[in-house]
Amino acid sequence: MLDAVIIGAGPNGLAAGIVLAQAGKRVRIYEANDEIGGGARSGSLTLEGFTHDLCSAVHPLAVGSPFLKSLPLARCGLEFIYPPAALAHPFDDGSAVLLHPSVETTAQQLGADEPAYRRLMGPLVGNWPHISEDILGPLRLPRHPIALARFGIHAIRSAKALVRSHFKEAKTRAFFAGMSAHSSISLDHLGTTAFGLVLGATGHSLGWPIPRGGARAVSNALAVYFAELGGEIITGKRIGSLGDVPTVRATLFDVTPHQLLAIAGERLPPRYKRKLRQFRYGPGVFKMDWALSGPVPWKAAECAEAATVHLGGSFEEIVESERDAWEGRINARPFIIACQPSLFDSSRAPVGQQTFWAYCHVPNGSSADMVTSIEDQIERFAPGFRKLVLARNVLSPALLEKHNANLIGGDISGGAHTLTQLFTRPTLRTYSTPLRGVYICSSSTPPGAGVHGMCGYHAARVALRKSFSVIL
Repeated sequence: MLDAVIIGAGPNGLAAGIVLAQAGKRVRIYEANDEIGGGARSGSLTLEGFTHDLCSAVHPLAVGSPFLKSLPLARCGLEFIYPPAALAHPFDDGSAVLLHPSVETTAQQLGADEPAYRRLMGPLVGNWPHISEDILGPLRLPRHPIALARFGIHAIRSAKALVRSHFKEAKTRAFFAGMSAHSSISLDHLGTTAFGLVLGATGHSLGWPIPRGGARAVSNALAVYFAELGGEIITGKRIGSLGDVPTVRATLFDVTPHQLLAIAGERLPPRYKRKLRQFRYGPGVFKMDWALSGPVPWKAAECAEAATVHLGGSFEEIVESERDAWEGRINARPFIIACQPSLFDSSRAPVGQQTFWAYCHVPNGSSADMVTSIEDQIERFAPGFRKLVLARNVLSPALLEKHNANLIGGDISGGAHTLTQLFTRPTLRTYSTPLRGVYICSSSTPPGAGVHGMCGYHAARVALRKSFSVIL
């Protein structure tokens, strides 16, 4: 007696289930792993007593998600912790630039670029409450067209071009390039500026918080609320074909095109299958987790004010690192995104000890060993880091995909965020497929990567309209 089935209990699958259940539908979610969460899971990867996030860890888009904000997740056990600064970007001279809540305070660190940074970020931060829903959704008529157009004028540019035209100071250039590198593609590409702008705006207006207890707290809270609405989750159940799915009016897949082809390929028309095969995945990730005997010994002491730290040195180094990963090369000094959550969440490690993780981008499916390169980069900005290591865990692209089948070749974004794939993910149909009642709700649909649940939210609304004739 089901109305809908969802394949995959990641944040987007859970979000889709909640939307359908809120509409009074009877929903079941199947999860292939023994635990829910997908990219938002936590566990003991190194030593007993240390809690590490397997993939996502810092959640600005979760607190900024128009849908997740509407849910009673705090009542369901979710608590966010806000470090004093959203981000720290250290440099070789022992200094660092921090992303503070205040645009003004952040700009004051940037020397001659202070006015340019205020002009770029100030209006965006002011308009963020109005344009966030348009940014975190599919192409459609915007609710605030003028404000969104002001964002789009800059956002459509490549990060490399915007940095060169707007900023003079080397540190400002590196700082903005680091935020834009979350796009996971070469910073020469159009649209990569959007990532720097969105992350900068969320850092100023919302912060970059971490969930107390780990990323799994987000998934667990979503699951608790879904259950309150009458939803059912079955773990340890892998769906290998459409024949494994009960007869329902709507089936939503929290999977990428690669898996959808494997599950439903026999019933998909050739033209649509060809489009799915043409979908491009982005660079992979090589991730490391450490159990440490103490805090990371940053040369720039102010790095201890942020959970997220970007390690890449100069603008030129970051551009080269991201271009190499995109074009299939290994960079010996990769740009690194790091996180030190236990500085702010004591539940993550034994007293006096710390958890720490870092990753760099590598070519999709790369088998290169990046352990030495990553630890060398950390030592560059935190001499003596290796002396603190009690244990380490390494997750290559292949191991990441083993942990989570959506991470094809280590791609944590559900597909490359090129301009052509930003709003037409995975095809022009976005959430719909040629099969009646079959939809996609993963990060391979708009708005793409991030723990925001908006892919699942929008996909479920399409399913309600098309399969249940619900007027929204």
